[in-house]
Amino acid sequence: MSAPLPRLTAAQTAARLGVKPETLYAYVSRGLLARERDAHGSTFDALEVEAFATGRRRSAAHAPAHPTTGMPLGILHTDIADIEDDELLFRGRRARDLVDRPFAEVVAWLWDAERVDAPDPAIGSAREMVAALPPHADAMDRLRAALTGFAADDPLRHDTSPATLHRIGWTLLTGLPVALGGDPDPDIALSLSRSWNAPASVGPALNAALVLLIDHDLAVSTFAARVAASARADGYAAVSAALGAADSPLHISAAARTARLLTRVRRGLDPERALAEALQDGNGIPGFGHPLYRGIDDRAEALFPFITALPDGGGTMDAVRRLSEVVDARARLRPNVDLALAALASGARLPEDAASTIFVVGRLAGWIAHIAAEYAEPAMRLRPRGEYVGR
Repeated sequence: MSAPLPRLTAAQTAARLGVKPETLYAYVSRGLLARERDAHGSTFDALEVEAFATGRRRSAAHAPAHPTTGMPLGILHTDIADIEDDELLFRGRRARDLVDRPFAEVVAWLWDAERVDAPDPAIGSAREMVAALPPHADAMDRLRAALTGFAADDPLRHDTSPATLHRIGWTLLTGLPVALGGDPDPDIALSLSRSWNAPASVGPALNAALVLLIDHDLAVSTFAARVAASARADGYAAVSAALGAADSPLHISAAARTARLLTRVRRGLDPERALAEALQDGNGIPGFGHPLYRGIDDRAEALFPFITALPDGGGTMDAVRRLSEVVDARARLRPNVDLALAALASGARLPEDAASTIFVVGRLAGWIAHIAAEYAEPAMRLRPRGEYVGR
């Protein structure tokens, strides 16, 4: 019999929801959250709290005001990605309908730009930057280092013309997998898989993941790229701004956190105990729930069928099923793309932090598309005005 999940104190619950204690108890009095009381005070079920937090985010996603501050939300027009009826679309086409096409081909269609491979000197500079990192450097450290190497080797990077930006984009998409240890290959997914010495059978699943991750509304990393582009930062600098925002526990770093959770379950740890350990950092249930979808994340649903064909696909999907049953029963949350990426890394026997690399390489295509769109807008239009509220 599995051990019960540890319960959250009132202070922990209020912090997780970002509310004051009196607001928390207002939720209790309205029957929105259940609590247990003993001599030490009130405690709350961790999974119920996560489900409630996700539900608040989902409701706020369609609200006219910010869920925390109540201030009006900014809206940017985009013709790149859209989510309608729980389906992800790229320029009006279903993302899942594009997964069988080579990633580079989809990117060329999205950018309307012919492919140009990264030059060898630039790859050499990026490799040297990566090689200089300490052994404990993680995937995001390696990506940032490689990006710096590519930028330093490009004397024309400050030109903000579409042609230069697309050249920068192709340099990163074709050069990053090689700089990280792969071999040059027309198939970007295969080149990336070779950086982990993965078998060729991993290629189709990896290609599907890259396509599905190209863009997803205005995620914080995408918005960071657009803000930098609004100030006319060069393509490398704007991507660097996106990477800074992406390396956070509520964005791309969540994929690595989910991979650690899935690894624990695959190694025999009871799903409830593994979830209890994962919840201790207070950043939600990794791999489950998304405010833009009423059920399962469209990207996860499209990617899961590719996992079963991987070397360890069967055992991986069994762990996914057991985790999903616990979370669905306790929190009514469905898998998101982080869980699908963790399953891809596990089933393909890739390093745990491979999920973050896959996410960044796929999303790079969307970042470049958004940077190009922002270059076409008036400069500095995303510079907000502060409202002073101090003494």
